Amino acid sequence: MRLLFPMLLLLLCAGCASYAPVAVDPGDSAAGIYSETRDGVTVSTTILSDEDAASLYGVQLDDFGLQAIWLRVENQGDRALWLLVSALDEAYFAPDEAAVLFHAGFNDEDEARITQRFRELATPLKTPAGAVSEGYVLAPHHEGGRYVSILLASGEGIRDFGFAVTAPDGDFDFERLDPASIYAGVELPDLDLDQARDTLRRLPCCTHKRDGSGTGDPVNLVLVGNIETVLASLSRGGWSFTHRIGPESIKRLIGATLSGTAYSVAPVSNLYLFDRPQDIALQHARNTIVQRNHLRLWLAPFRVDGRAVWVGQVSRDIDVKLTTKSPSLTTHVIDPNIDESREHLLQSLMVEGAIDQFAFVRGQAENTEDTPYFNLTDDPYFTDGLRLVARLTGARSMPLEHIVFLEWNNSEDPVQEYQGD
Repeated sequence: MRLLFPMLLLLLCAGCASYAPVAVDPGDSAAGIYSETRDGVTVSTTILSDEDAASLYGVQLDDFGLQAIWLRVENQGDRALWLLVSALDEAYFAPDEAAVLFHAGFNDEDEARITQRFRELATPLKTPAGAVSEGYVLAPHHEGGRYVSILLASGEGIRDFGFAVTAPDGDFDFERLDPASIYAGVELPDLDLDQARDTLRRLPCCTHKRDGSGTGDPVNLVLVGNIETVLASLSRGGWSFTHRIGPESIKRLIGATLSGTAYSVAPVSNLYLFDRPQDIALQHARNTIVQRNHLRLWLAPFRVDGRAVWVGQVSRDIDVKLTTKSPSLTTHVIDPNIDESREHLLQSLMVEGAIDQFAFVRGQAENTEDTPYFNLTDDPYFTDGLRLVARLTGARSMPLEHIVFLEWNNSEDPVQEYQGD
């Protein structure tokens, strides 16, 4: 009996993990370093991969759905700056709160080391004048990347920095996107607003199949801005990146469909415009794969006032159905009131100050619920026939009262469209 208790202790300790974190250089992150200098303040950020975060913290952060976001603030001004960390993610984890999640399996000494490590790595909330602060914020995991909003407060007001940080893993459509190669060697016409309005009216009404046949979802969206501005504005508005269609994503998509679980970066099926599938797609996901808002974008063969133009399609998925017209044998069913999803996109950008100017331009003939159009998978939809045209601001925030509406056309209330008014 005397030996039994010590032997039990030895057996228990034999199962204890060994805590051994190692240093990681955020500059080696696959996501790259995002940085901006403005008014004497330089802010830099990146997102660590799950593997790098595990090395740095000595535990597997993604086991509890956490992600390590690196921040560096260089303050060359004469006032201290306070990081409003809730602007980055209101659900962020305090160091001790996160550390205690990983205590199981370690002895008391290593538990204390884990807590101390998490405290040391945490980004300071205050950067004194003439100083540099650096550290990590632990936030809920976002697959593929996220919009990192960095608000710094001082007696002079708020300094607003923001970055659409993509976290490559080899499966996202943005990883293959190279806008410069799409029209390589072609001098694109640069249009003024009047010319743009006329050109946008003449675009095809709808997307189509690979061979150019059929009429798919309507072309009801135009965004003006380079790709960095597009990604920053949309991710700031809550839109997430999407996986490419492939064996693994289709397998995961089918599994999520059968289980009704979330897949926030689920692939978006290909539709065609300008003789190619969409250049990039994003989505506003629910907590189930069945429902989401999603959009597709194509780089247009013209510019407006020196800015790139992205023509696209936005719709809301409200259900799924079996079909032989999809490689996954399933497809989403769209909300027949296609204009509501267009309005949702506009509002998601407006409330985040991600646009400074918008308009509506005629894209196809108006129809009603009684005489619907049909897309390539035979889903009915009705519309006022207008396209949203929005000029994006990227990371810079535009107050609502300063957003300009160009009265090219006036859209109908999409809620009233349901009611037949």
